[in-house]
Amino acid sequence: MNEAKGGRGAQLKHTGLRPGWTTGACATAAATAACTALLTGDFPDPVTITLPKGHTPSFALAAEELTGTYAMAGIVKDAGDDPDVTHGALVRATVRPLPAGAGVTFEAGPGVGTVTRPGLPLPVGEPAVNPVPRQLIRDHIALVAGRHGAGGDFEVTLSVDGGEEIARSTWNPRLGILGGLSILGTTGIVVPYSCSAWIDSIRRGVDVARAAGRRHVAGCTGSTSEKTVVAEYALPEDALLDMGDFAGAVLKYVRRHPVDRLTLCGGFAKLSKLAAGHLDLHSGRSQVDKAFLARLAREGGADEALGDQVAHANTGLAALELASAAGVPLGDLVAAAARDQALSVLRGAPVEVDVICIDRAGRVVGRGGPSRPGGSA
Repeated sequence: MNEAKGGRGAQLKHTGLRPGWTTGACATAAATAACTALLTGDFPDPVTITLPKGHTPSFALAAEELTGTYAMAGIVKDAGDDPDVTHGALVRATVRPLPAGAGVTFEAGPGVGTVTRPGLPLPVGEPAVNPVPRQLIRDHIALVAGRHGAGGDFEVTLSVDGGEEIARSTWNPRLGILGGLSILGTTGIVVPYSCSAWIDSIRRGVDVARAAGRRHVAGCTGSTSEKTVVAEYALPEDALLDMGDFAGAVLKYVRRHPVDRLTLCGGFAKLSKLAAGHLDLHSGRSQVDKAFLARLAREGGADEALGDQVAHANTGLAALELASAAGVPLGDLVAAAARDQALSVLRGAPVEVDVICIDRAGRVVGRGGPSRPGGSA
């Protein structure tokens, strides 16, 4: 796939990384090619589309089929230099004519999920084709139909080869999107390492939890912290947010869409970064501040010698062990400071917050905030 302006080798300024295309952009290109073939008998290859911000990428066809009743075109998704689980997936669109006045309708083919829970931007029972890709496909089909003097009434069935298996490694099952992947994208462009899909999944997770009436949700940095909060509070799966490194994304979205109670749970070292004011906890974008840990330890009763040992410890957990051996509750101090940072980001939103720090084995090593749930899950 080549972008008309810049080509396949185009790079993002300042990063040297090559952007890619969302499943929504690929589905739009496939639907455009299939609709064109249905009306003219020929598939445009490559097929060019216009994205919401004016980019005009061209996509080579990887599959095509034309019969008397439908046309199918397939595009291999190129995610650029982003580690996207859907990179290399074959996105297909099958287009069939509908009676006049029917408009453009969408169906989920193999590998595309169906919405089964409220709280998402689509009604229950609809194919998991998000609103922006839907509109982009409608717009391109209208252009093709107008160019060839046809009405704009078509059924578009989207599918992704192997999509049901790929979806198992995404948030979709937890969000209630069953049977496959979502067709996503707001700009059509995948920005490498922007993690926009992960952040969007966090937001959808909050939406689904609220729609299900959950009053207590938990942002967890990984599977071990999830097990901890389930053991602590017996939270159901749809109240668990796979926060990863994106504490800021959870807090900012919950600020705008409050729940009664938010628990943040993660490794001591990661949450020490939040305590120090970092909202992105990834090791490549923030580091454990051992001078900060030493200051907390001194505030918690450590003498100067222990403070110096904490400041020069090899790792965050090593600092914790030094403090714990001396009876200094560094885990609780970090959890309390992380809670203070969370409350600062929430800016007075009506959300009760508690923080749980764990070690690598999942043992609770620090708590900040109330110890009992503020409301039933």
